[in-house]
Amino acid sequence: MSKTSTTNLTVEPIRKTKDVKAISRLLQSRPRDYLLWVMGINNGLRAKDLVRIRYRQVEDTKIGAVINIIETKTGKNNVLVINKAVHKALQGYLAEIEPAPDDFLFKSRKGNSHITSQSVGRMVRSWASDINLKGQYGAHTLRKTWGYHQRTRHGAGFEILCKRYNHSSPAITMRYLGIEDREVCELLMNEIS
Repeated sequence: MSKTSTTNLTVEPIRKTKDVKAISRLLQSRPRDYLLWVMGINNGLRAKDLVRIRYRQVEDTKIGAVINIIETKTGKNNVLVINKAVHKALQGYLAEIEPAPDDFLFKSRKGNSHITSQSVGRMVRSWASDINLKGQYGAHTLRKTWGYHQRTRHGAGFEILCKRYNHSSPAITMRYLGIEDREVCELLMNEIS
């Protein structure tokens, strides 16, 4: 698993669907935060890359649109995909603001810059706390939540998650997402003969 840079703690995904839905409900009245949450858990990008998206990159996008980005950490190409949930959250947010083409989508309330990944970490911890979720959460929780649910609910293999995360091997992705003892025990309950 990866460590957060500011607190040196391992952060977790939001594992339970009911908790994902609870945070979504919590953020419904905060369009910017809701979009960040929805975009994060639906794309698996680093918070550092999400916060750098500018309005011109998503202006007039339709469901299925693919936006090319360059990862800040690796310099590698990656994509942001506008699925139905992201599109709906994006439209809700854009109805609330009047951005200029070069404005950051997740503009800081202080100055003309974007919010920081450290701010995203604080926000995620606050959202988890607001729904009484115990554990270690931070900016990488958004990315890990995407991977966890792709793997456990949609059957995505570590190889494809590795490609999405731009990791160098599936072993790194396995460590990043973490496998709980409970999952191993459930696997061992599968009968072969």
